[in-house]
Amino acid sequence: MPEATDEALMLAFGQGDPAAFERLYLRHRGPTFRYFLRHTSNRAVADELHQDLWLKVVRARERYAAEARFTTWLYTLARHRLVDHWRSQRVTPLTAFDASDAAEAADPADVHPPRDETADPLRIAIDDQAGRRLVAALADVPAPQRDAFLMHVEAGLPLAEIAGLAGVPVETIKSRLRYAYRKLRAVLEDLQ
Repeated sequence: MPEATDEALMLAFGQGDPAAFERLYLRHRGPTFRYFLRHTSNRAVADELHQDLWLKVVRARERYAAEARFTTWLYTLARHRLVDHWRSQRVTPLTAFDASDAAEAADPADVHPPRDETADPLRIAIDDQAGRRLVAALADVPAPQRDAFLMHVEAGLPLAEIAGLAGVPVETIKSRLRYAYRKLRAVLEDLQ
């Protein structure tokens, strides 16, 4: 299955192919871990939520039906797990992400994509600094806007799917994204 879709991999896993799960996990482990990490600002909590998410995927393998995109299904599970976490903690959801947590990640590829070894060191330093500023700026974005932003950027979900997950109209998601980008742009321009 060199170019198998996520849905095909999940169905193959449901039929007993562990290699299909491994490929699926490798495709989505980084974005799903970052989704939890950026919402909780705590690596240990993000790890626990991430493990819970993939355990749910494993347990649902035989019941999975490709009725929607796999990523929509996966992030529905992730979002539900996050909401359950917030309820159990009775804390304000979507706290700031601490950049130091990213540095402690077990697999740096989960947080930072691999770098081109021939890249300019100055460009790398500038990119790292911009990334840290973006993460810090995310802390100031209101929770619903941040959630929409992360689902759009991290998960690559289309607006209609984000709206379905959030239970709001697509126009509301468009507004949330517009406000999130505006807020991030303003914060980042102030830091220059």
